[in-house]
Order: sequence, then C-alpha cells, then structure tokens
Amino acid sequence: MTSAELLADAFERIREVVHQTVEGLTAEVLASRPDAEANSIAWLVWHLTRVQDDHVADITGEEQLWTALDWSQRFGLPFELSDTGYGHGSREVAVVLADAATLIGYHDAVCDSTLRFVGHLRDPALDRIVDEDWDPPVTMGVRLVSVISDDLQHAGQASYLRGLLERR
Repeated sequence: MTSAELLADAFERIREVVHQTVEGLTAEVLASRPDAEANSIAWLVWHLTRVQDDHVADITGEEQLWTALDWSQRFGLPFELSDTGYGHGSREVAVVLADAATLIGYHDAVCDSTLRFVGHLRDPALDRIVDEDWDPPVTMGVRLVSVISDDLQHAGQASYLRGLLERR
C-alpha cells in the first residue's frame, strides 16, 4: 500500500462514518443537543468538513469549495467565509442548521476533492513544509494526518450523539 492509498482509505472511512451518522435524520434531530453547551450532529459534521476543506485547499493552493461551489450560500450561516468553527461557543453551535442532504453533499464534495488530491501524492511531497507558523514547521504529511485525526474524532462524536438521540 502506498502513502497515497493509505491517506485515501482514511478519508473514505471518515466519509463512511459521516454517511452512517447523518443519513435518515431530520434537520431537527441534526440540530439537537443533549444540553445547551453540547455540539450538535449538524455542527460537528459541518465543522469537520470545513476544517478538511480549509486545510486541503491551503495545501493545494486552490479555493475552498465552501466558496468556490457556493456551499456557504447553501448553508446560509452568519459567519465570516473563513470561519471553520474553531473556537465556537454555544451560540455559534446553535445557529448551524442544515438538512442531511446539505451536510452530506458538502462533505462528499470536499471528500471527492481531497481524494483527487491525495491520489496523486508521492512520498517526497509529504515532506513539503505547508505551515511555518509552528516550531517545528508543519509538513504536508503531518497536516493531512492532523485533519484525519480531527475529522475522525468529530465523526465519532457525531455518531455517539446519534446513538444518544435515538435512545431518547
């Protein structure tokens, strides 16, 4: 297995969890929160997709799909276009409302774009520095693993939340 195949497998696993978690839920359930401080499934899936879109676009030098394909308009959120959800509090989480088709549509578009990119990667490219704001500077490989880790954590949280909501 190549590094590109390994990365593609990881991103496909994230997509699988997102689909299993979101499919069949109403917008009301997607927006439900166990308490006023908790995240919703809608926010978790939106956030993990925004982070992936933002970070992969930064690596590739391409425009984020959030703006390039007007996903920002489809979601209609009152945030800056650059907002990925990092640092959101309860008020911001509460305004992320979306139906399953919109959440899955955005996630699939980002995942497809990511897979096209990683499918052409060769190992030496993974050592390219993509962020010099850290010490040590962040390589492409480290950034992609970071995105995978963050996405899997949030997808798992969303899946767990679905289970809680279904038992109510």
